[in-house]
Amino acid sequence: MKATALRLYGASDLRLEPIELAPAGEDAVLVEIVTNSICMSDWKAATLGTKHKRVPKNIATNPVMIGHEVCGVVREVGARWRDRYRVGQRVSVQPAFNLPGRELETMGYAWPTMGGDTTAIRIPAEVLEQGCLLPCEGDGPFFARSLAEPVSCIVSALRTSYHNAFNSHVHRMGPEPGGTMLLMAGCGAMGLAAVDIACHWPEARPRRLVVTDVDEARLARAAAVFGLPAPVRGVSSGAVNGVEVRFVNVRGLDDPVAALKALNVDAETRTGNATATGGGYDDVLLFAAVPALIEQSSALMGFGGCLNFFAGPTDQGLKAPFNFYNVHYMGHHCVGSSGGDVKDMADSLDWISRGILHPEVMVTHVGGLDSAAEATLSLHKVPGGKRLVYTHLSLPMTPIDDFARLGETDPLFADLARICAANRGLWCAEAENRLLGSPGERNPAP
Repeated sequence: MKATALRLYGASDLRLEPIELAPAGEDAVLVEIVTNSICMSDWKAATLGTKHKRVPKNIATNPVMIGHEVCGVVREVGARWRDRYRVGQRVSVQPAFNLPGRELETMGYAWPTMGGDTTAIRIPAEVLEQGCLLPCEGDGPFFARSLAEPVSCIVSALRTSYHNAFNSHVHRMGPEPGGTMLLMAGCGAMGLAAVDIACHWPEARPRRLVVTDVDEARLARAAAVFGLPAPVRGVSSGAVNGVEVRFVNVRGLDDPVAALKALNVDAETRTGNATATGGGYDDVLLFAAVPALIEQSSALMGFGGCLNFFAGPTDQGLKAPFNFYNVHYMGHHCVGSSGGDVKDMADSLDWISRGILHPEVMVTHVGGLDSAAEATLSLHKVPGGKRLVYTHLSLPMTPIDDFARLGETDPLFADLARICAANRGLWCAEAENRLLGSPGERNPAP
């Protein structure tokens, strides 16, 4: 099968080029990729090249495909897998294959035949044996299934958090049910997904969720996305699915720890096994690898509090103060995770397909395959959330906020602006159908 793929040859050396994929044969499956969403991890891999621990040393002569948040359609099925997959079936991929002894060989970092920013991939038997090719039930939008992968990373993080059962040494996995949760630097794409999951997750929900950021525009968008009023004096408050939610601008606060604890002052009441003494939170998730925020997060936990360090740092020597007095006397602890597993992904796909979770809150830009390289390399510079790539289209990476302006001269963008405006400014199935249903208005991907 012929394909067009964005491949990594070295640090910041991404090339969009034609390739040939071998047939499925007996043991493989060929999948046409329709959507891929760009991850900050893609930027790290693309800019670090062989200095990234997941990227092979020989990419200059054996380049790898970039991208790992995908949804597509099965096009060829090897005889061995015909009882599990069928041609025309919509599928997604759990990119962490966890092959024994090869755990770092993740899709989008280490494989020449599997990635996200491509028109097709070939999945070999060793990956299929791990159950990593996941069917998508129903005919829901491709983009939502692509976003199941980042959603699964949040689900994994929440499942990785833990608390001690009261008066016991047994660890009870997950955030404190009915407790209080704080998302630090939580108005980026992954933070908004975490807000959505925290408020709608079937497994455990807090009674109170506080979300911080330092950018007024991001805070205002976050509040609007979840139906809350615009921030007043840096705070927006409301309820989402019965959860008390507050978005808080901490920029310029003399004592952000005290201010955030003041928002949680009634948390003296015991919640499960944890008493959030003095306004401390049961669960703190940190979305920025900033030493000052790590130190603040340490100070913001209550009794038995769990700090989930979600942000993936690029600094291999990252260090920050952590209050070990509170580790001893207050039961504070810290966990981290770097992605979901097959169950996290399968559950995320199920919840998305049933409308329980709403990954569209993450998307702020839409483009074609020819825009993926620049969008990946500039991801840390250009404000916004998830960049969504439609791999069979040629389209600049375009902010949803620009659709109306572009629509003054382009009928396609006029339609997309109208559709998104009717959906709280969010990308949606109708917008995807309009884009994919109008191939004549765009050149095919090069």
